[in-house]
Amino acid sequence: MRRRVVITGIGMVNPMATHPEGVWARLKNAESSVGYTSIFDAANFPTKIASEVRDYDISEFGGDPDEWKYRGRHTRFAAGAAVQAIEKSGVMDSIADPTRFGIYLGSGEGKQDFDSFTKMMVAGIEAGQGELDVVSFTRAGMELINPMHEIEQEPNMPAGHLASMFNAQGPNANCLTACAASSQAMGEATEIIRRGDADVMLSGGTHSMIHPFGVTGFNLLTALSTRNDEPTRASRPFDRMRDGFVLGEGAAMVILEELEHAKARGAHIYGEILGYGSTADAWRITDIHPEGRGAIGCMRMALRDAKLNPSDIDYVNAHGTSTTVNDKVETRACREVFGEYAEKTPVSSTKSMMGHLIAAAGVTEAIVCLMAIRDNVLPPTINYENADPLCDLDYVPNEARETKCSIALNNSFGFGGQNITIILGEYKD
Repeated sequence: MRRRVVITGIGMVNPMATHPEGVWARLKNAESSVGYTSIFDAANFPTKIASEVRDYDISEFGGDPDEWKYRGRHTRFAAGAAVQAIEKSGVMDSIADPTRFGIYLGSGEGKQDFDSFTKMMVAGIEAGQGELDVVSFTRAGMELINPMHEIEQEPNMPAGHLASMFNAQGPNANCLTACAASSQAMGEATEIIRRGDADVMLSGGTHSMIHPFGVTGFNLLTALSTRNDEPTRASRPFDRMRDGFVLGEGAAMVILEELEHAKARGAHIYGEILGYGSTADAWRITDIHPEGRGAIGCMRMALRDAKLNPSDIDYVNAHGTSTTVNDKVETRACREVFGEYAEKTPVSSTKSMMGHLIAAAGVTEAIVCLMAIRDNVLPPTINYENADPLCDLDYVPNEARETKCSIALNNSFGFGGQNITIILGEYKD
């Protein structure tokens, strides 16, 4: 018999707030965290807006600011979210064998040292009289680059630091499948527990791409909104006037636990992982398949894994990026999967309010699903003002909705064609 996996702890650090209840309160109030970029000077970029984590202090979660100042922005976010999840779960006192406690993250790269890199480039070009002199470039790098900055920006660093913080000696992994990363991490962590290789897994994601390289890359792909004059109205999933997503940042973590392990210690259970689906479009790197075949496949796979029918789903938290292509194809995929129930199944995108947290998006939205199930409230899609004939589902427009919600489906689709669906449900003994 397959081991059941439940969620016993949650934590969040994101632009809406630095704890789950604060995030949830703002989502229910249909608020936006999008504003003008302040992490770097974006005045000359096509996109001058972002959804930033502001006023975050690692000392709030027990970290020494001096010790943590050289660690990546993504690692600091991860630590805050993980401490919350661990403390809410109360699991540490019940872990007799630390090799049965593992970590699986979907983490992106940390903040780059752009100031030093710029100085290196200037030194190299000046020495080469307009051409890059590699010797001078390298010599400047040896003087300017802090080796700790270099190692700490690596995507696996958060998982390594968290293992040390909590003595998690079990399986430790990180995947970086773009916007699907933390959902995939959560799904794979679930499989580790299901097959008996661990009893407890700390899983989630963390990322910040609000830096010159990240914004430049997405601008070149024409993926970001340029609605700079109206930051809070820029992210508008499924709206006919959408023009791209808003870049966000942050971290979200969950404690996944084998059911009997959780019950034996009397843990509070936030919900259960019912289904997990994972597919690839095998199409184009930056385009979702036009017929949504990967999205359709992973939703159907998750439903089969959960032994559920489309009619059993009460709510879909969509990937819903606010890009022209994603939103219409995800709508098409939902229509194909849900059939006659498509128009009866509410779908919303919380990226309309907090922006796109990239590698951290999936688990952030999974926690939102847990809150929706707990409170029987669906978060809205804000800025939905202009109907699109190619996006014609119930997107819970502009206001939260009170309605029965026992089972939620969460979609995450990433550049590269990775597709992940997680189905979460109210825990029933």
